[in-house]
Amino acid sequence: MTTKAQHQQTRILVQAAAEVCEEKKGQDTRILELDPADSGLSDFFLVTSALNNRQAIAIADEIELRLKRNFGAYANSVEGRRIGEWILLDYVDFVVHVFLVERRAFYDIERLRKSARPLTPAEFDAELKAALAKKTRAVRKKAAAKPSSPRKSSAPAKKAAAKKAAAPVKAAAKKATKKSSAKSVPAKKKTAPPAKKAAAKKSPAKSSRAKKSAPAKRAARAAKKPAKR
Repeated sequence: MTTKAQHQQTRILVQAAAEVCEEKKGQDTRILELDPADSGLSDFFLVTSALNNRQAIAIADEIELRLKRNFGAYANSVEGRRIGEWILLDYVDFVVHVFLVERRAFYDIERLRKSARPLTPAEFDAELKAALAKKTRAVRKKAAAKPSSPRKSSAPAKKAAAKKAAAPVKAAAKKATKKSSAKSVPAKKKTAPPAKKAAAKKSPAKSSRAKKSAPAKRAARAAKKPAKR
């Protein structure tokens, strides 16, 4: 038994294979939706007719290539490609049958599967689009039904607003502290000149005094000496 998602994916693959049959001029293309009680493993048969062997092989090859390239789907087994009268591509969930016109009439596979529901590619495509649209609506309803959490969503916004409001206040406080610290620093007093400078100023006075007292001493010495006879 396949799930709904797997069944939907199988329908997409069948529709892609049917588009190849239409592009390659396959005749009387039909999709048989098999009865679940009588289908075994497969859900769909895709049946188309070709006018000659080359056309049959070309249709089968293009189906295999398109599904592998676009969907990563590989056939579980391929039969009858060498002869080209009846080529069978088994994808487990669906099977593709490419017949020559006379071989299809001989085997009459649609009659063997009387319980199956035959669909043209256009009808199958319309059903597929309707199913996808229904699934999309269901997903949107679920998303809309989920309760929103305003508290959680508003919390980051509140934090961001609080940070923005606090930023100017902090900047003003920093400026005020810088100004107050600049005022509190006392002005440097002019220091008194060092003692060496004062001593240097006094020393010239002493030397001038010494120069003044020198002639007086010489006169006193001359007066003490006795006069020569």
